[in-house]
Amino acid sequence: MSESLQALLTAVAAGKITPELAGSKIQSLGYEAIDDFAKIDRDRQQRTGFPEVIWGLGKTPTQIIEIVRAMRRQQSIVMATQITPAVYTELQRAIPDLIYYQTAQICALTPLESTPIHPGKITILTAGTADLPVAEEAAQTAILCGFRVEKLWDVGVAGIQRLLNNRHVINDADVLIVVAGMEGALPSVVAGLADCPVIAVPTSIGYGASFGGIAPLLTMLNSCAAGVGVVNIDNGFGAAILACQILRSATKIAKTADF
Repeated sequence: MSESLQALLTAVAAGKITPELAGSKIQSLGYEAIDDFAKIDRDRQQRTGFPEVIWGLGKTPTQIIEIVRAMRRQQSIVMATQITPAVYTELQRAIPDLIYYQTAQICALTPLESTPIHPGKITILTAGTADLPVAEEAAQTAILCGFRVEKLWDVGVAGIQRLLNNRHVINDADVLIVVAGMEGALPSVVAGLADCPVIAVPTSIGYGASFGGIAPLLTMLNSCAAGVGVVNIDNGFGAAILACQILRSATKIAKTADF
């Protein structure tokens, strides 16, 4: 039961509000309306394990500012993705303590202490340097969610020795996120070496025949290596949340297992 629903039922039991008024409040319970353009999902963290995150593209700076201000009253961490430097400049004028991670294009309000609070390690690999914005979105998302992250950049199949010389990084991972454009072969290679889940992220990096990420997406979907899950093109955020959910589930199972 959510805290807001518990409080409402307690108020009814104490005679502070009528059942009729409580019924009307339940209709809007679980979200907060921001003017006429947004409804914040208050209970998402309790329901899914992770708080709601703001998608920046398509929103005006004024809208993002109002949403951030409302969220900070309810969440210990407030995060917005796909925030360009120009938009951040406007946001920071209104919210001075907003932190910006430029490569990841993420801005966030975070606690003073931002250390990992969950067990397990998420390791993120990129095929090339051009894949870094998507990889950094994944990395920063996982860090803000309280997970430990290790990074290994520019180890694509064109120079496979760069990957093989870092085999220990793969061996030490609990979940791997592999980010690649062009033909997208790296996740298949990594999955053939790894003993943990591999999340493949196709990027829109490549020449014309890569079709803005469609070519690596199809390569990853058709991987002959087992244990590869694929997210959408350039979706570093989605890959990070999936990796975090995998580790959270493993922790829950370990706590309840009776061997």
